[in-house]
Amino acid sequence: MTYSRIHFIASPSEAAQAAIKSMLRRYGQHELEEADAIVALGGDGFMLRTLHRFLSANLPVYGMKLGDVGFLMNRYHEQQLPQRLGAATRVDLTPLCMVAVTESGDESRALAINEVSLLRQMNQAAHIRILVNGVVKVAELVCDGVLVATAAGSTAYNLSAYGPILPLGTAALALTPISPFRPRRWRGAVLPSNVRIRFEVLDSDKRPVSATADTQEVRNVTSVDVFQEGNIRLKLMFDPDHSLEERILNEQFL
Repeated sequence: MTYSRIHFIASPSEAAQAAIKSMLRRYGQHELEEADAIVALGGDGFMLRTLHRFLSANLPVYGMKLGDVGFLMNRYHEQQLPQRLGAATRVDLTPLCMVAVTESGDESRALAINEVSLLRQMNQAAHIRILVNGVVKVAELVCDGVLVATAAGSTAYNLSAYGPILPLGTAALALTPISPFRPRRWRGAVLPSNVRIRFEVLDSDKRPVSATADTQEVRNVTSVDVFQEGNIRLKLMFDPDHSLEERILNEQFL
């Protein structure tokens, strides 16, 4: 497939703004409704925001990072961009859906490409019950928090919390505690991607907890359900010599 109608978007950084001006002079700008690809200029955080923002456009997104190569980004250079897009490999990602209920009874929904995380809001440790497909697996996790990561997100916050790296394409999720105190020997689990995970916050009035889907935070939650949103596919594009699958594999040997 050829990609000649490109919609460019850039982060607010000085380097990204300079790059998009140069790209527009070279290739022009197509409206989103007419485009066959989105090119995002910035870093990994900007790429995540772009994927969320343009979810309904259902277009493949090709990221280019100014400076060092980001995990979700390709190398930045201006030449032969349509040819690079045509030669790129595509990766389809399935996001997680978070359904969080607060102490006031309000319900919030959000999508997560990397992870859904629960974190204590105050100095006291959180007490959280974990259920998988309606069955209690951890009656009371005493911790700073807990997260569920996708394969694409397994090398992000999940890795820093000593969670497992999941190869791309694996039908699995990483369930990883953050600074667990009890049970002391539990270090998390690798679960099938079709499970439904429920977190119930114990003593939420004394030990408040927030829930975050990528960057969208909900505070004072009492319960959080996490499951894969199978009807949504996010399309990322990578240069053949810079594939996301290869980078996830290489992370296991660093």
